Amino acid sequence: MENYFIEETEDTPKISFSADSHIFTISGRSLPENAIDFYAPVLEWVDKTLNENDRESFTFEIKIEYFNTSSSKQLAKLFLTIEKYYEKHDILIKWFYEKEDLDMLMSGNQYSKFLKLNFKFIEN
Repeated sequence: MENYFIEETEDTPKISFSADSHIFTISGRSLPENAIDFYAPVLEWVDKTLNENDRESFTFEIKIEYFNTSSSKQLAKLFLTIEKYYEKHDILIKWFYEKEDLDMLMSGNQYSKFLKLNFKFIEN
C-alpha cells in the first residue's frame, strides 16, 4: 500500500492518504472546473487500495469547507466506492464541519442516511 497525495489549490482540495495510519483525508475547497476528471484517479486509487487489502481499518476524513454540485456527485461516488468494501474492512467516515456551518452538517447527514457506512460527525 502506498501513500497518495494531491496538493491543494484555490479550487481543488488537498487529498492525502497515509499508508502507515490508513487515514485518507480530503480537505479544503472543492470547486474543480471538471470534477469528474479531478476525482477519477482518486476513485480508482481508493477502489484499488480497498480491493487489494483484507481486513484492514480505514478512516476517511472529510474536512471540506465548501463543495459545488459536481463535487457533491463525486463525493457520492467516492462513498459508494467505499461502501462496496464495508463488509471487508473496518471503515469510518469522519465528517468535519464548522459549528456555524449547518449546511455542511446537513450534507454529511444526507450522505450517511443512504449508505451502510459508519459516519462520525465532528464539530470544529
